[in-house]
Amino acid sequence: MTNLFLGKAHEPVPFIIGLAGSVAVGKSTTARILTELLSRWPSHPKVELVATDGFLYPNTVLAERGLMDRKGFPESYDLRALLRLLADVKGGRPGLRIPVYDHHAYDIVPGRYRSVDQPDILIVEGLNVLQAGKPSPAGSPRLFVSDFFDFTIYLDADEAVIRQWYIERFLDLRRTAFQDPRAYFHRYCRLTDAEAARTAQGIWERINMVNLRDNILPTRSRARLILRKREDHAIDQVWLRKL
Repeated sequence: MTNLFLGKAHEPVPFIIGLAGSVAVGKSTTARILTELLSRWPSHPKVELVATDGFLYPNTVLAERGLMDRKGFPESYDLRALLRLLADVKGGRPGLRIPVYDHHAYDIVPGRYRSVDQPDILIVEGLNVLQAGKPSPAGSPRLFVSDFFDFTIYLDADEAVIRQWYIERFLDLRRTAFQDPRAYFHRYCRLTDAEAARTAQGIWERINMVNLRDNILPTRSRARLILRKREDHAIDQVWLRKL
């Protein structure tokens, strides 16, 4: 739909929603549901979903920089590429390309891309998308991913509950996807249940818990809408910030 401004026709600016939260809290599922619901509005808007996984640096780069154990931390992302994408979406550029991340291989797939083509609504889902920070060393303003958002959502739950979900997910993957010899985490499929649970808890405490406490949870207060989940994954509290 074309709008008029000062007597001139122009296309409406895409509406961008940011969705943040911890590993294993259910961001991907929530984002997919939201995408489907919004696309069924009477006006049938074009809704697209982007996960920030596609903007992780490839494993070769992370390994060179000593960041393999900090995958998902802010420094593990190609922030410039993500900012460029959001600027191009806001600017209405067609046929934008996003790198493809393969969770099975635990890496960016070389030479593979998916497209984002002038959506009416774009949902951006990721661990640290609500993050802001300090000005640049020179004192000039810095641009953040959250600067492009028109609405923000934080998916929340008690830390102990998220930890349990993470361990349960790890055990499920050990019985399924990890069985494939090509899987990055294939080595874990030979663990006993007790060994796998201890391994998952160790990964949580060494990596994901640290990222949650240091980088993700501090951004919760920046969200316009907080969805609070119970242990059974049901949302039992909805906190909406009034402007």
